[in-house]
Amino acid sequence: MEVRIDKWMWAVRIFKTRNLANMACKKGKIRINGIEARSSKTVKIDDRITVSFPGIDRTYRVLSPIEKRVGAKLAPEAVREETDPAEIERYEKIRRDPLSAIFAARPRGSGRPSKKERREMNRFRDSSTDEEDEEEEDILPS
Repeated sequence: MEVRIDKWMWAVRIFKTRNLANMACKKGKIRINGIEARSSKTVKIDDRITVSFPGIDRTYRVLSPIEKRVGAKLAPEAVREETDPAEIERYEKIRRDPLSAIFAARPRGSGRPSKKERREMNRFRDSSTDEEDEEEEDILPS
């Protein structure tokens, strides 16, 4: 049995919606056995799927090609994650505390940040406020 990649990723709960899986395929973030995949590409048992998320590439093995979305407890029967656990832990740490990634290279007690580090911190702070400003502009009438 073969299933479309976007349907399978939605069914095993890699993506919340099928549309998000479809968009990831369009942006070239999905690879099947090392080859970039469009959303219409089919997956078979033992295919290796690589999904590029910001900051990490996660690798999955297809155990069962399913079309219907299954519960969270049943999803591991259809997919096995092969990403290095240390890599996942590093990604989760960065996701919980994004500033830790900026300061990770600085030893504790090494003094105040350099000019380059300050620019990176400001860029990080400004990017989060710019997104909020854009959302407000969309809401306001012209």
